[in-house]
Amino acid sequence: MAQLNQMQRYAIYLYLKEKKTQAYIAGQINVSKSTISRELKRNGGKRGYSWRQAQELADMRKERLKEPRKMCGQVRRRIEKYMREEQLSPEQIVGLCRNKDYLMVSKSSIYNYIHKDKEEGGDLWENCRFKLKYRRRPVGKYIPIKNRVGIELRPPEADGSRFGDWELDLMSDSEGKNFKLTLVERSTLFSIIRNLHNGKVAAEVAKTVVDALLPFKRGGGVKTITTDNGTEFYEHEYITRKLGSPVYFTNPYCSWEKGCIENTNMLYRQYLPRDPSFALWSDDDILELQHKLNRRPRKKIGFELPYRKFYLSLQS
Repeated sequence: MAQLNQMQRYAIYLYLKEKKTQAYIAGQINVSKSTISRELKRNGGKRGYSWRQAQELADMRKERLKEPRKMCGQVRRRIEKYMREEQLSPEQIVGLCRNKDYLMVSKSSIYNYIHKDKEEGGDLWENCRFKLKYRRRPVGKYIPIKNRVGIELRPPEADGSRFGDWELDLMSDSEGKNFKLTLVERSTLFSIIRNLHNGKVAAEVAKTVVDALLPFKRGGGVKTITTDNGTEFYEHEYITRKLGSPVYFTNPYCSWEKGCIENTNMLYRQYLPRDPSFALWSDDDILELQHKLNRRPRKKIGFELPYRKFYLSLQS
Protein backbone atom coordinates (compact mmCIF):
# COMPACT_ATOMS: atom_id res chain seq x y z
CA MET A 1 0.00 0.00 0.00
CA ALA A 2 1.26 3.52 -0.75
CA GLN A 3 2.53 5.59 2.19
CA LEU A 4 0.48 8.77 2.44
CA ASN A 5 2.05 12.04 3.52
CA GLN A 6 0.55 14.95 5.46
CA MET A 7 -0.44 16.93 2.35
CA GLN A 8 -2.25 13.93 0.88
CA ARG A 9 -4.15 13.41 4.11
CA TYR A 10 -5.17 17.06 4.11
CA ALA A 11 -6.38 16.67 0.52
CA ILE A 12 -8.41 13.58 1.50
CA TYR A 13 -10.01 15.60 4.32
CA LEU A 14 -11.00 18.42 1.94
CA TYR A 15 -12.38 16.09 -0.73
CA LEU A 16 -14.43 14.20 1.85
CA LYS A 17 -15.98 17.50 2.97
CA GLU A 18 -16.98 18.02 -0.67
CA LYS A 19 -18.62 14.56 -0.67
CA LYS A 20 -16.23 13.21 -3.32
CA THR A 21 -16.03 9.43 -3.84
CA GLN A 22 -13.04 7.34 -2.80
CA ALA A 23 -12.28 6.60 -6.45
CA TYR A 24 -12.26 10.31 -7.28
CA ILE A 25 -9.97 11.11 -4.34
CA ALA A 26 -7.58 8.30 -5.29
CA GLY A 27 -7.28 9.70 -8.79
CA GLN A 28 -6.64 13.22 -7.56
CA ILE A 29 -3.78 12.31 -5.22
CA ASN A 30 -2.41 9.54 -7.47
CA VAL A 31 -2.90 6.48 -5.26
CA SER A 32 -5.08 3.39 -5.54
CA LYS A 33 -8.65 3.28 -4.32
CA SER A 34 -7.68 0.56 -1.82
CA THR A 35 -5.15 2.98 -0.28
CA ILE A 36 -7.94 5.50 0.40
CA SER A 37 -10.23 2.80 1.77
CA ARG A 38 -7.56 1.53 4.13
CA GLU A 39 -6.62 5.04 5.24
CA LEU A 40 -10.20 5.80 6.24
CA LYS A 41 -10.55 2.47 8.01
CA ARG A 42 -7.30 2.70 9.97
CA ASN A 43 -7.06 6.41 10.70
CA GLY A 44 -10.68 7.59 10.70
CA GLY A 45 -12.46 8.54 13.93
CA LYS A 46 -15.98 8.25 15.29
CA ARG A 47 -16.72 11.80 14.15
CA GLY A 48 -15.32 11.27 10.68
CA TYR A 49 -11.91 11.75 9.14
CA SER A 50 -9.53 14.35 10.58
CA TRP A 51 -6.24 14.81 8.76
CA ARG A 52 -4.43 15.87 11.95
CA GLN A 53 -5.62 12.82 13.88
CA ALA A 54 -4.83 10.57 10.90
CA GLN A 55 -1.28 11.92 10.69
CA GLU A 56 -0.76 11.44 14.44
CA LEU A 57 -1.97 7.84 14.27
CA ALA A 58 0.26 7.13 11.27
CA ASP A 59 3.29 8.68 13.02
CA MET A 60 2.65 6.60 16.13
CA ARG A 61 2.40 3.45 14.05
CA LYS A 62 5.62 4.26 12.23
CA GLU A 63 7.45 4.80 15.54
CA ARG A 64 6.18 1.47 16.81
CA LEU A 65 7.50 -0.28 13.71
CA LYS A 66 10.95 1.28 13.87
CA GLU A 67 12.16 -1.59 16.02
CA PRO A 68 14.07 -4.07 13.87
CA ARG A 69 11.91 -7.09 13.12
CA LYS A 70 13.76 -10.38 13.41
CA MET A 71 12.85 -14.00 12.83
CA CYS A 72 12.91 -14.76 16.54
CA GLY A 73 11.38 -17.80 18.21
CA GLN A 74 8.15 -15.98 18.95
CA VAL A 75 7.73 -15.01 15.28
CA ARG A 76 8.57 -18.52 14.05
CA ARG A 77 6.03 -20.09 16.40
CA ARG A 78 3.39 -17.61 15.29
CA ILE A 79 4.05 -18.32 11.60
CA GLU A 80 3.91 -22.08 12.10
CA LYS A 81 0.74 -21.85 14.21
CA TYR A 82 -1.15 -19.77 11.63
CA MET A 83 0.04 -21.94 8.75
CA ARG A 84 -0.48 -25.35 10.32
CA GLU A 85 -3.78 -24.62 12.08
CA GLU A 86 -5.40 -22.08 9.74
CA GLN A 87 -3.45 -22.54 6.46
CA LEU A 88 -3.00 -18.75 6.22
CA SER A 89 -0.80 -17.38 3.46
CA PRO A 90 2.28 -15.28 4.34
CA GLU A 91 0.43 -12.16 3.18
CA GLN A 92 -2.55 -13.00 5.41
CA ILE A 93 -0.24 -13.63 8.37
CA VAL A 94 1.46 -10.25 7.93
CA GLY A 95 -1.88 -8.45 7.59
CA LEU A 96 -3.40 -10.18 10.62
CA CYS A 97 -0.37 -9.44 12.80
CA ARG A 98 -0.32 -5.82 11.64
CA ASN A 99 -3.94 -5.38 12.68
CA LYS A 100 -3.27 -6.98 16.06
CA ASP A 101 0.04 -5.13 16.55
CA TYR A 102 1.88 -8.46 16.84
CA LEU A 103 5.57 -8.65 16.06
CA MET A 104 6.02 -10.07 12.55
CA VAL A 105 8.52 -10.07 9.71
CA SER A 106 7.78 -9.25 6.06
CA LYS A 107 5.93 -11.49 3.62
CA SER A 108 9.15 -12.24 1.70
CA SER A 109 10.92 -13.21 4.93
CA ILE A 110 8.14 -15.69 5.69
CA TYR A 111 8.48 -17.21 2.22
CA ASN A 112 12.25 -17.48 2.70
CA TYR A 113 11.63 -19.23 6.02
CA ILE A 114 9.22 -21.69 4.35
CA HIS A 115 11.73 -22.43 1.56
CA LYS A 116 14.52 -23.02 4.08
CA ASP A 117 12.26 -25.31 6.11
CA LYS A 118 11.48 -27.30 2.95
CA GLU A 119 15.16 -27.61 2.02
CA GLU A 120 15.83 -29.00 5.50
CA GLY A 121 13.11 -31.63 5.11
CA GLY A 122 10.28 -29.75 6.81
CA ASP A 123 6.66 -29.90 5.73
CA LEU A 124 5.56 -26.32 6.35
CA TRP A 125 5.36 -25.75 2.59
CA GLU A 126 2.52 -28.28 2.34
CA ASN A 127 0.25 -25.74 4.02
CA CYS A 128 0.79 -23.24 1.18
CA ARG A 129 -1.99 -22.94 -1.34
CA PHE A 130 0.33 -23.34 -4.34
CA LYS A 131 2.94 -25.57 -2.63
CA LEU A 132 5.69 -23.07 -3.61
CA LYS A 133 5.57 -24.35 -7.18
CA TYR A 134 5.75 -20.90 -8.81
CA ARG A 135 9.16 -19.89 -7.52
CA ARG A 136 11.35 -20.41 -10.58
CA ARG A 137 14.13 -17.83 -10.30
CA PRO A 138 16.56 -16.92 -7.52
CA VAL A 139 15.29 -13.87 -5.68
CA GLY A 140 17.21 -10.65 -6.29
CA LYS A 141 18.90 -11.71 -9.55
CA TYR A 142 17.92 -11.11 -13.14
CA ILE A 143 19.72 -10.78 -16.45
CA PRO A 144 19.56 -7.19 -17.71
CA ILE A 145 18.17 -6.66 -21.19
CA LYS A 146 20.17 -4.47 -23.55
CA ASN A 147 18.65 -1.01 -24.10
CA ARG A 148 15.57 -1.83 -22.05
CA VAL A 149 13.25 1.10 -21.30
CA GLY A 150 11.70 0.98 -17.85
CA ILE A 151 7.99 1.34 -17.16
CA GLU A 152 8.68 4.57 -15.29
CA LEU A 153 9.30 6.18 -18.72
CA ARG A 154 6.04 4.95 -20.20
CA PRO A 155 3.76 7.94 -21.00
CA PRO A 156 1.10 8.54 -18.32
CA GLU A 157 -1.70 8.34 -20.90
CA ALA A 158 -0.83 4.63 -21.32
CA ASP A 159 -2.71 3.89 -18.12
CA GLY A 160 -5.20 1.47 -19.63
CA SER A 161 -7.87 4.06 -20.42
CA ARG A 162 -6.83 4.86 -24.00
CA PHE A 163 -6.94 2.43 -26.90
CA GLY A 164 -3.78 0.78 -28.23
CA ASP A 165 -1.71 -0.07 -25.14
CA TRP A 166 -0.81 -3.76 -24.88
CA GLU A 167 0.70 -6.09 -22.30
CA LEU A 168 2.77 -9.14 -23.24
CA ASP A 169 3.69 -12.37 -21.47
CA LEU A 170 4.43 -16.09 -21.90
CA MET A 171 2.68 -19.11 -20.40
CA SER A 172 4.42 -22.44 -19.87
CA ASP A 173 3.67 -26.02 -18.88
CA SER A 174 4.83 -27.51 -15.58
CA GLU A 175 8.21 -28.56 -17.04
CA GLY A 176 8.93 -25.23 -18.70
CA LYS A 177 9.34 -26.85 -22.12
CA ASN A 178 6.23 -25.71 -24.00
CA PHE A 179 5.11 -22.10 -24.27
CA LYS A 180 2.23 -19.91 -25.41
CA LEU A 181 2.58 -16.20 -26.11
CA THR A 182 -0.23 -13.98 -24.82
CA LEU A 183 -1.11 -10.34 -25.50
CA VAL A 184 -3.94 -8.17 -24.21
CA GLU A 185 -5.12 -4.68 -25.19
CA ARG A 186 -5.74 -2.98 -21.87
CA SER A 187 -8.73 -0.75 -22.60
CA THR A 188 -10.86 -3.39 -24.37
CA LEU A 189 -9.43 -6.61 -22.83
CA PHE A 190 -9.11 -8.04 -26.34
CA SER A 191 -6.51 -10.83 -26.12
CA ILE A 192 -4.29 -12.78 -28.50
CA ILE A 193 -2.66 -16.15 -27.86
CA ARG A 194 -0.15 -17.99 -30.08
CA ASN A 195 1.86 -21.21 -29.92
CA LEU A 196 5.66 -20.91 -29.72
CA HIS A 197 6.88 -23.99 -31.57
CA ASN A 198 10.59 -23.57 -30.73
CA GLY A 199 10.34 -22.65 -27.09
CA LYS A 200 10.96 -19.19 -25.72
CA VAL A 201 13.64 -18.22 -28.24
CA ALA A 202 13.87 -14.42 -28.27
CA ALA A 203 13.87 -14.12 -32.07
CA GLU A 204 10.74 -16.28 -32.45
CA VAL A 205 8.99 -14.44 -29.63
CA ALA A 206 9.66 -11.08 -31.30
CA LYS A 207 8.52 -12.31 -34.71
CA THR A 208 5.33 -13.80 -33.24
CA VAL A 209 4.51 -10.51 -31.51
CA VAL A 210 5.00 -8.58 -34.75
CA ASP A 211 2.90 -11.03 -36.78
CA ALA A 212 0.10 -10.85 -34.23
CA LEU A 213 -0.03 -7.05 -33.92
CA LEU A 214 0.97 -5.83 -37.38
CA PRO A 215 -2.63 -6.01 -38.76
CA PHE A 216 -3.70 -3.45 -36.13
CA LYS A 217 -0.84 -0.97 -36.61
CA ARG A 218 -2.57 1.24 -39.21
CA GLY A 219 -5.74 1.61 -37.19
CA GLY A 220 -3.87 3.11 -34.24
CA GLY A 221 -4.24 -0.14 -32.38
CA VAL A 222 -0.62 -0.49 -31.24
CA LYS A 223 0.81 2.44 -29.29
CA THR A 224 2.86 0.76 -26.54
CA ILE A 225 3.73 -2.73 -25.32
CA THR A 226 4.59 -3.56 -21.70
CA THR A 227 6.24 -6.78 -20.58
CA ASP A 228 8.54 -8.20 -17.91
CA ASN A 229 12.30 -8.74 -17.83
CA GLY A 230 12.48 -12.29 -19.17
CA THR A 231 15.34 -12.86 -21.59
CA GLU A 232 12.79 -14.12 -24.12
CA PHE A 233 12.02 -10.43 -24.75
CA TYR A 234 15.64 -9.58 -25.55
CA GLU A 235 14.73 -8.73 -29.16
CA HIS A 236 12.40 -5.90 -28.14
CA GLU A 237 14.12 -3.46 -30.49
CA TYR A 238 13.05 -5.61 -33.45
CA ILE A 239 9.44 -5.29 -32.28
CA THR A 240 9.78 -1.51 -32.02
CA ARG A 241 11.29 -1.23 -35.51
CA LYS A 242 8.56 -3.30 -37.14
CA LEU A 243 5.58 -1.87 -35.28
CA GLY A 244 6.82 1.63 -34.50
CA SER A 245 5.70 1.06 -30.92
CA PRO A 246 8.03 1.26 -27.91
CA VAL A 247 8.37 -1.70 -25.56
CA TYR A 248 8.48 -0.91 -21.84
CA PHE A 249 9.70 -3.24 -19.10
CA THR A 250 8.30 -3.60 -15.60
CA ASN A 251 10.57 -3.55 -12.59
CA PRO A 252 12.08 -6.96 -11.76
CA TYR A 253 9.61 -9.28 -10.00
CA CYS A 254 6.79 -6.70 -10.08
CA SER A 255 4.17 -8.68 -11.99
CA TRP A 256 1.44 -6.39 -10.66
CA GLU A 257 2.77 -3.68 -12.98
CA LYS A 258 1.28 -5.68 -15.86
CA GLY A 259 -1.75 -6.96 -14.01
CA CYS A 260 -4.02 -7.02 -17.06
CA ILE A 261 -2.04 -9.79 -18.80
CA GLU A 262 -1.64 -11.66 -15.51
CA ASN A 263 -5.44 -11.75 -15.14
CA THR A 264 -5.85 -12.73 -18.78
CA ASN A 265 -3.45 -15.64 -18.34
CA MET A 266 -5.54 -16.86 -15.42
CA LEU A 267 -8.55 -17.01 -17.76
CA TYR A 268 -6.54 -19.00 -20.31
CA ARG A 269 -5.35 -21.33 -17.53
CA GLN A 270 -8.92 -22.56 -17.15
CA TYR A 271 -8.34 -24.35 -20.46
CA LEU A 272 -4.53 -24.64 -20.45
CA PRO A 273 -3.45 -26.27 -17.17
CA ARG A 274 0.21 -26.96 -16.45
CA ASP A 275 0.08 -30.62 -17.48
CA PRO A 276 1.02 -32.67 -20.58
CA SER A 277 -2.14 -31.55 -22.40
CA PHE A 278 -0.60 -28.08 -22.65
CA ALA A 279 1.57 -29.20 -25.57
CA LEU A 280 -1.29 -30.83 -27.50
CA TRP A 281 -3.06 -27.64 -28.54
CA SER A 282 -2.76 -27.04 -32.30
CA ASP A 283 -2.62 -23.55 -33.82
CA ASP A 284 -6.28 -23.90 -34.82
CA ASP A 285 -7.23 -24.98 -31.29
CA ILE A 286 -5.41 -21.99 -29.84
CA LEU A 287 -7.11 -19.60 -32.24
CA GLU A 288 -10.53 -20.99 -31.32
CA LEU A 289 -9.68 -20.52 -27.62
CA GLN A 290 -8.73 -16.91 -28.36
CA HIS A 291 -12.11 -16.34 -30.02
CA LYS A 292 -13.87 -17.97 -27.07
CA LEU A 293 -12.33 -15.59 -24.53
CA ASN A 294 -12.91 -12.54 -26.71
CA ARG A 295 -16.60 -13.42 -26.90
CA ARG A 296 -16.87 -13.54 -23.11
CA PRO A 297 -18.62 -10.48 -21.52
CA ARG A 298 -16.26 -8.79 -19.06
CA LYS A 299 -17.22 -6.78 -15.99
CA LYS A 300 -14.36 -4.28 -16.37
CA ILE A 301 -15.77 -3.06 -19.69
CA GLY A 302 -19.41 -3.01 -18.61
CA PHE A 303 -20.02 -6.63 -19.66
CA GLU A 304 -19.36 -5.79 -23.29
CA LEU A 305 -17.61 -8.30 -25.55
CA PRO A 306 -13.85 -7.63 -25.92
CA TYR A 307 -13.73 -8.40 -29.66
CA ARG A 308 -16.61 -6.04 -30.40
CA LYS A 309 -15.23 -3.21 -28.29
CA PHE A 310 -11.78 -3.70 -29.83
CA TYR A 311 -12.87 -3.53 -33.46
CA LEU A 312 -15.16 -0.57 -32.82
CA SER A 313 -12.21 1.27 -31.27
CA LEU A 314 -9.97 0.26 -34.18
CA GLN A 315 -12.36 1.78 -36.70
CA SER A 316 -12.91 5.05 -34.86
